[in-house]
Amino acid sequence: MKKRVKGEINRFELKLPAISVNESVARAAVAVFCAQQDPTATELADIKCAVSEAVTNCIVHAYREKSGLCYITVCLLEGGTVRITVRDTGCGITDVKRAREPLFTTDAAGERSGMGFTVMENFMDRLLVRSCRGKGTTVTMIKRVGRQKEED
Repeated sequence: MKKRVKGEINRFELKLPAISVNESVARAAVAVFCAQQDPTATELADIKCAVSEAVTNCIVHAYREKSGLCYITVCLLEGGTVRITVRDTGCGITDVKRAREPLFTTDAAGERSGMGFTVMENFMDRLLVRSCRGKGTTVTMIKRVGRQKEED
């Protein structure tokens, strides 16, 4: 477990095999943990959708039909902020800027819409994507939630 950073109230770490049945596990676990920040129902739905997209990207794209793990870290920060990191050690993304464009996909079969990053970006306040070819991808999503947001 990592050392707490300034402003961190609580932290949750989860490591799951990158298989499709675990997308719902990740989504539910993150939602339950984030409930400590008292999000609205809409904010919680936004977080669940963004986590689903990030974990699905890990499952579908990172390991290209090989086995691998999906690492999820959720940090609750002072002021009602949630920071969620979804990381893999898979193939990485060659061109992150292009991959973040709506409708861009590397799926030759055409089964994927290429909207994952766009969905994450629209449901969260901030989205950061770091990737290294052959070493993996880290997606960090930040959202301010709950009563603290209304009080500012």
